[in-house]
Amino acid sequence: MIRPVLRSALRDRPRSGPRFRPLPLWRTSQPWLLPLLALVAVINGGAVSYRLVEHWDWGDCYWMVLITLSTLGFSDPHTPTLHGGGRVVTALLIVGGLAVVQLTVQSLLELTNSGYFRRLRERRYRRQLNRMHNHVILCGYGRIGREIAEQLSAESIDTLVGEMDPDRSAEAIQRGLRVLQADATLDETLQEAGIGHCRALVAALPSNAANLYVILSARGLAPRLRLIARADSGEAEAKLRLAGADQVVSPYVAGGRTMAATALRPLAVNFMELLAGSDCEIEEFQLSDDPVRLGSLNASSLADLQIGRRTGALVLAIRTPAGLIANPGSEIRLAPGQLLVALGSPDQLQALGQLLGPALVSIEGMPS
Repeated sequence: MIRPVLRSALRDRPRSGPRFRPLPLWRTSQPWLLPLLALVAVINGGAVSYRLVEHWDWGDCYWMVLITLSTLGFSDPHTPTLHGGGRVVTALLIVGGLAVVQLTVQSLLELTNSGYFRRLRERRYRRQLNRMHNHVILCGYGRIGREIAEQLSAESIDTLVGEMDPDRSAEAIQRGLRVLQADATLDETLQEAGIGHCRALVAALPSNAANLYVILSARGLAPRLRLIARADSGEAEAKLRLAGADQVVSPYVAGGRTMAATALRPLAVNFMELLAGSDCEIEEFQLSDDPVRLGSLNASSLADLQIGRRTGALVLAIRTPAGLIANPGSEIRLAPGQLLVALGSPDQLQALGQLLGPALVSIEGMPS
């Protein structure tokens, strides 16, 4: 039951919404920028001074600065001979340069001990997350969350997991998923996860209350976003729908229905399992309500389009305002607002989408 719900959830995404904005680079680099600039200034200032006073080439100038600041001394036989002015420059370089070097090293050690570079790596990682678009936010990586993530990965859908538990976060990262280790019930976390430009949000936390908080926050931040939530009881399902969830799934109800269907219709269930492990997929194609966009497709029959011969895809059903037409005949005609359910390989389904062309409703334009 999880797979069809996820497939229907991926149809919608909001047009706009809030977005996390990382700090500019100059603010994150400021603590270590000043010591490094001072060190660079001392090195170049010493080299220029040697150049002016001793008239050496630039290689000798920088070599003299290097052995002076590093306290290696003048044991190198190739070290140029110092005159009066050069000795003054060297003395000033020893006094001022060593102080600057010590300050730079001390500043870098303090930044390392304070965890600054770790926070910098985290900020860089979160900026990468912020660039994700058209992805699915999965809140919770428990048993249900792992199954959802596997299904989304099988569909080649970018997934961002929101999980607070370090062990579960590490497991998700090990499986190649992008993880935001934060509290998914907070608005700041959802904004940082890119709720304003994602395809759908799935609340799969183990607590009904936590899922309720996620749905409330997500609905307030992205009114048009497709929201799916997990519930353990009928009462929780009613509250989640009232909070704004578009679809609520109970693992116990879904499991019970699957077991009952297996007992009554084992061949159908086995077919769906076989389909899930094959290259074939079931996809939905929503036609526009505007007859002008349909163009020549409007009122064309399936026989006229010859979808099977031209694309290789099979139209399983057509949903019309009057109801669902299963296994439609060749005489069925296309009309604005219809939803086509087709079976085929990814290439075949892509060919069908190209055949329908402008008649299809884009992801941004689909109703929530």
